[in-house]
Order: sequence, then C-alpha cells, then structure tokens
Amino acid sequence: MNEQKLLERITVNPKIFGGKPIIRGHRLAVEHIFGMLAAGDTIETLLESYPWLEREDVQACLLYYARRLVGDE
Repeated sequence: MNEQKLLERITVNPKIFGGKPIIRGHRLAVEHIFGMLAAGDTIETLLESYPWLEREDVQACLLYYARRLVGDE
C-alpha cells in the first residue's frame, strides 16, 4: 500500500477528540497507538485488542508521526 493510501486511514476532525488525529473514523487516537507500542505492546497485541484494527492502520500511525517529525505533514 502506498504512503498516500496509508495516510488516508488517519483523519482529523475538530469535533472528535479535540481535533487529535484518529484512525479512520474510530475513536482511537494515533497517540494512543504510540503509547501502547512505547509501553511494549506488539502490533499483534493491538490487533487482538481492537478487532476492527488492521495492520495498515498501525503502519499509518507510524507514517503519520514520521512525517510530522520531519515536517512533511
């Protein structure tokens, strides 16, 4: 999946979570995914915890933050 398609999985809506980026319309913030990964959870654990979550959603979170870090937002 190309980067643009991955980034389409991340949405920002000022009416949801105060405009924080979330995963494609669900109320799961990108920062929450990062927090779970930083705490030692694996992608497999995330996929088990959130049955609707797809591996590409996690990849999209990683790409989103990588782009923000280098200013390509």
